[in-house]
Amino acid sequence: MNATPLRALLEELAKGDCTPEGAFEKLCTLPFSEAAQTLADTHRAIRVGLPEIIFGRHKTAQQVIEAMDALQKAHGHALATHVSPEMAVDIQKRFPDGRHDQLSSLFSLGRMEPATTPGIVAVVCAGTSDIPVAEEAAQTLEFAGRKVSRVRDVGVAGLHRLLAKLDVLRESGVIIAIAGMEGALPGVIGGLVSQPVIAVPTSVGYGANFGGVSALLTMLNACSSGIGVVNIDNGFGAAVLALRILAASETRKN
Repeated sequence: MNATPLRALLEELAKGDCTPEGAFEKLCTLPFSEAAQTLADTHRAIRVGLPEIIFGRHKTAQQVIEAMDALQKAHGHALATHVSPEMAVDIQKRFPDGRHDQLSSLFSLGRMEPATTPGIVAVVCAGTSDIPVAEEAAQTLEFAGRKVSRVRDVGVAGLHRLLAKLDVLRESGVIIAIAGMEGALPGVIGGLVSQPVIAVPTSVGYGANFGGVSALLTMLNACSSGIGVVNIDNGFGAAVLALRILAASETRKN
C-alpha cells in the first residue's frame, strides 16, 4: 500500500463510510503480505518512497511470481531485478502484461506515477560493455517515474566525447557514472560538475581488473572529493540512491 490508498481509507473512516473494525482489518495488512514462501514488505513505499523491489537471482520463478503478485496487489506495480531469460518465460506466463528487458535483466509490471518535480538523472557509462548496468539504473529510475538522460560510450580514453556532453550533465539533478576497466570516469566527471555523482564500478575489464575490484578502488580513491560509490555492477543501488537524493532536495525546496 502507498500513501494514496492510506489517505483514502482515513477519509472513509472520517466520513463514516468505513467502520473502525473495517479500517483496523485493512491496516493489519499494511506492514507485509504473506504469500507462500514470501513476506512482501507492502509498507515500504510509505516509509522510504519506493516499494520493495525483488532480487531475482538465486530465486525460483515461482518465488518471484509470488512476490510480484503480492506487490502488484498492494501497489498496482512491481519490479524484479536480475531475471534471467529462462525465468522470464515462466513469469511472463503468469503476467502477460509484464515486460522483460534482456539487456537490464529487469522484469516490470506497470510503473509508479511520474514524478511531479522536474529532477532528471543522467546515467553515463564509459563503454558499450557497461550498458547492461547502465540500463538497470536507467530503467529502475523510469519505473519510479523519473526522467533519465542517457549518455553512452564517453570513457576517458576519448575525453572529447565526454566534454561534448557537459551540457546534458549540468542540466541533471544527479549523475550516475558507470565504468569498468580502471574506473576513472566518475572522478573526471566529479571535477567538471557540481551535481552529486554516484559511481558504479563494473566487472568489465581484463585480468587485472579483478572482476571490478580495480574500478571500485579507483572510485573509492578518486581525487574528486564527494563522490558516492556503490557496489560492483549495482546499477539498481545507484538508482535508488539517486531517487533519495532527488527526494531530499525536492523536500527542502517545498
